[in-house]
Amino acid sequence: MAYAIIKAGGRSHKVAVGDKLTLDSLDVAEGDVTTFDQVLACGEGESLQVGTPTIAGATVTAKVVKNFKAPKVIIFQVKRRKGYHKRKGHRQPKTELEITAINA
Repeated sequence: MAYAIIKAGGRSHKVAVGDKLTLDSLDVAEGDVTTFDQVLACGEGESLQVGTPTIAGATVTAKVVKNFKAPKVIIFQVKRRKGYHKRKGHRQPKTELEITAINA
């Protein structure tokens, strides 16, 4: 299989074997293997299979490389003429995956 389009975390991702993918945090420990069964399309060229909406029995296997936090995003709130200033920060938890196999 050359590539697959999977649905993970409410988004579609085009992946191939060996690709590294960053998603919102998954409840999987580092070094574990996870499987995605919502495969929207897979193949290449003439052999491309497109699901309606998913391909039955197709899976994509990935290994968790690391769990980490994204860079900090600063939220700064101001109300004019009131002297109101509020500064907050947020770091979104993320999971980095490496695609190991595409099974159609």
